[in-house]
Amino acid sequence: MRRKSLFSRFAARAAALMGRPAVFGIAFASVVAWAVSGPFLGFSEIWQLTINTGTTIITFLMVFLIQNSQNRDSETVQIKLDELLRAVERADKRLLDLEQMSEKEIEKLRRHYERLAGEARSGKATAERVAEGRPG
Repeated sequence: MRRKSLFSRFAARAAALMGRPAVFGIAFASVVAWAVSGPFLGFSEIWQLTINTGTTIITFLMVFLIQNSQNRDSETVQIKLDELLRAVERADKRLLDLEQMSEKEIEKLRRHYERLAGEARSGKATAERVAEGRPG
């Protein structure tokens, strides 16, 4: 298997680190310290710019790190789901690579499965027919 890129490794590690309670505590304490320092610094423009600039920069950078981690997680979950569909003999193979279908195709499948779910709840279809994806 190929190793993750340097950025992917950094993004995963940074996202995991930033999600820890201790990091939240540090961020919270920083905001409290900034707010408490306001009266001592006369609520100056520099005092205001400090928090605005700092939070903007951190937010901007975190968006990219979090998006990278979420994209990777979504892709790996999708691959695992595709493998489960492939491995289950009676699974509807049309659902493999579903994310590549058009909105119209996805909507058609969604309606089909909503109908099957409704039939299963109302008792109109046998469990076997619902499992096979055939209406009752």
